[in-house]
Amino acid sequence: MDWKLLELIGRLALAGFLGGVIGFDRSYRAKEAGLRTHFLVALGSALIMIVSQHGFGDFVFQGADSTVKLDPSRVAAQIVSGIGFLGAGMIIFQKKSVTGLTTAAGLWTAAGIGMAVGGGMYVVSIAATLLTLFGLELLRLGAGNWTAVEDLKISCTLKNREELARVLAELHRIGVRVVDYQHTEENGVLKVQFFIRCNTRAVREGKMVGIFRSAGDFRLENQE
Repeated sequence: MDWKLLELIGRLALAGFLGGVIGFDRSYRAKEAGLRTHFLVALGSALIMIVSQHGFGDFVFQGADSTVKLDPSRVAAQIVSGIGFLGAGMIIFQKKSVTGLTTAAGLWTAAGIGMAVGGGMYVVSIAATLLTLFGLELLRLGAGNWTAVEDLKISCTLKNREELARVLAELHRIGVRVVDYQHTEENGVLKVQFFIRCNTRAVREGKMVGIFRSAGDFRLENQE
């Protein structure tokens, strides 16, 4: 029985499993890249690492005047750069906001985990998987109140342009990002639509709402 071959197959299986663990979390969160994508990224990365390390043995020889040596890190470097194209496909710019950055980072990490398993670094790959899950879930729960953001559309009626300038300045002061705003003027009254990206805490504490309430009538809704 070829134990070396069984070990290499085991590397592939472990890489696919660890990538699938991360993908399961992404599928549970209904993200663009889920279980199968992460499974294949980790598995493919491990396979490329194994081929890089063991697939060119026939070309390694020592002659009287020359020695042929292989550098497996060259193939590994191509994985790191190549996975960027797949990650870029996960990043979406829609309605003045960017989504998919975490999913793209997860794919990039899954590729690194697959490379670690393919290189025989089992403990490191398992530790990286656990840390990735910590970053995706525990940090999301623990730091969610401080880092979670919302994309909002606020329709507001203002008295004049000076009031608009004051509202923009107040929003900037409390750290609310105005991505864009559109306004029309009728009979000296401004009707403004604000497209806002802000920390959820700013909405919960009522600071932003207080600014619009002091300015005039407004309607707040989440961007879909």
